Amino acid sequence: MSTVRLFDLDAYKSDGYALVVSCSPVNHNNRDCFALVLDSTIFFPEEGGQSPDKGFINSAEVLDVQVEKGIITHYVTESFKEGQTVDMSLDMKYRFSNMQQHSGEHIFSGLVSTLFGFSNVGFHLSDNSVTMDFDGVLTAEDLALIEFKVNEAISRNIEISARYYTAEELKLISYRSKKELEGPVRIVTIPGYDSCACCAPHVRHTGEIGMLKIVHAQNYKGGVRINILCGFRALEYYRESLALIDSLTSTLTTGRENLVESVEKLKTENVSLSSKLLNAKQELLHKELEAVSSDCESILVFRDKTDSLIIRNAVNFLTERHSGICGFFSGNDDQGYSYILGSSAADVREASKKLSEAFGAKGGGKPQMVQGSVTATREDISGILNITAM
Repeated sequence: MSTVRLFDLDAYKSDGYALVVSCSPVNHNNRDCFALVLDSTIFFPEEGGQSPDKGFINSAEVLDVQVEKGIITHYVTESFKEGQTVDMSLDMKYRFSNMQQHSGEHIFSGLVSTLFGFSNVGFHLSDNSVTMDFDGVLTAEDLALIEFKVNEAISRNIEISARYYTAEELKLISYRSKKELEGPVRIVTIPGYDSCACCAPHVRHTGEIGMLKIVHAQNYKGGVRINILCGFRALEYYRESLALIDSLTSTLTTGRENLVESVEKLKTENVSLSSKLLNAKQELLHKELEAVSSDCESILVFRDKTDSLIIRNAVNFLTERHSGICGFFSGNDDQGYSYILGSSAADVREASKKLSEAFGAKGGGKPQMVQGSVTATREDISGILNITAM
């Protein structure tokens, strides 16, 4: 028989008793535990895009809750005997947070459907984020309007109802659903905003959602993916954001109103200094390379991680002054090197082949220049190529 879903009767029920139907040892999500089935439960399983409830059954932690063909299985840390009466204790703070998110999502999706005609084709509610996928594009102005109207609905403290409808009753109402449903269907209704098939617990009144904030939006599969936070999660997001802003204003010794200007100024200065530093490094390297005798046909240069532009310019500089193979290796003996080999006369692919055969180097290019990466020491690389290193 299907597990009695006590959360359908009362989403705020945080404790209760149930009888053990079965309990067996299993390995679930790479953890040894016990699969526990009860005759009834207050624990909502992972379903409809929402993560499962948390809590305890007696002293056993509930690690996961799954449902299949109406049977809800609790994965717990302790074993129980068939027929035993157990005490269920729900993490109500976690449940209520999920209720805030899910109820806020319903208002949001209902408004998108009403105002723009787009459907919610994807929903995910995890411990850290709430995402919705819509099959149409929403502009920044559209999103601002929806966000305002959702919070307006929250402020009106509208009663939310949830009940099962028969097939005959469903023919008489309009509701949202991502798929065709059979048998009695649970419809969550927010008058004036949404009516949607849903299996999850919801708050009793919209005011309990607290607030809704869009935290991210991006184009996704021809439509848009929206990230939202509601209630206490939104409050925590604001706290973290304001703390970050306060930290930045303190570091940059500026006010919030001048923060963007200060960051842009800092960015411009950083680009300028980086350019000057790059030029200085390149000039210094060229002076070192100029000191190498032109009688030396081939040469390998080893340096710590170096800008790719400096490496290429150095190889070009060397090939103009030396007739053999010239190479630049950027990195270190422990983590390996990225390299460029060049020559004005020789086919450097042969040298690259030696590195590949000896050390499994990866790379390729043309006869005059190749580039790649190799994990080997400076001494070994110089030795296999039989070229002096500096």
